[in-house]
Amino acid sequence: MGAALLLGILNAFVRPVLLILSVPLILVTLGFFILVINALMLLCVPNMVMGFHVDGFGSAFWGAILIGIISWLLSAFFRGSDGRVHILTHHAQIKRVEGRVIEPTENGNK
Repeated sequence: MGAALLLGILNAFVRPVLLILSVPLILVTLGFFILVINALMLLCVPNMVMGFHVDGFGSAFWGAILIGIISWLLSAFFRGSDGRVHILTHHAQIKRVEGRVIEPTENGNK
């Protein structure tokens, strides 16, 4: 849990800075360098979390690819067409709300 939390924090704060600084390399490699950045982020986690181990850059690289695929699949299911995350819930019964609608007048007063 600690490794996942730290990886999330690194991805939220450090990764955007690294992406901005490495834009030329990302463009030259057609986005492939983003996988390298993700692998480096994953490789940094064992230095700060005891009990979490990554063998080397190769393992971190394949782990970054796996995390990317899982993240992409999850976002495909939970992200709406508007780009916002929607929680999928199932309601057995939809409750109707009774009341009246107050429409504003032309000058904005009710």
